[in-house]
Amino acid sequence: MERTIVNPVIKDQVTFKQTAKATKGSLTRLEVTLMPGGGTPLHYHRNFSETFIVQSGRLTIQLKKRTLVLDEGQQLTVNPGQLHRFTNTTATAVRFTTIVEPGSEGFENALQILYGLAADHRTDAKGTPRSLLALAVISRISDMRPGGAGALMIPFLGLLNFIAQISGYDKKLVGRYCVNADQGIRSIHQV
Repeated sequence: MERTIVNPVIKDQVTFKQTAKATKGSLTRLEVTLMPGGGTPLHYHRNFSETFIVQSGRLTIQLKKRTLVLDEGQQLTVNPGQLHRFTNTTATAVRFTTIVEPGSEGFENALQILYGLAADHRTDAKGTPRSLLALAVISRISDMRPGGAGALMIPFLGLLNFIAQISGYDKKLVGRYCVNADQGIRSIHQV
């Protein structure tokens, strides 16, 4: 079942086309609409690759110190451990497909939590969670490790994740914002 989530703060949109659960863990496939100025910080994933396929517009991807611009129909696969970020540096939205292999329910949940926090006015104007505990949980479950100067935050994020786990905060976030597969319940905006 397809479902779409919208970040009301930054107006980005993600449609879950195939989930890790539906594909028995083989992949997660998302269709993303990224608004002008949107994107991610420099990061890497240890456990999966990401393939970006541009449907319309122009997507800028930074791989370490190299910058690539993908136009409609072009694609790029970022392997596990490869430092990267993606951005929309244009004046119009870019639509692209992201394929995560193997699939990652944690990655899917992290997006739902992030967009849910935005809907609850618990992020800043750029869509970043105000709570460092929430940021740590999102980083851990999405397998998103900061790169560059942000790598200095890894030990601190580890401590925050420990606190989130012993306090049950991580489970509260998942319970509040993520689809309950058994009952189809969702507490954030669904288009």
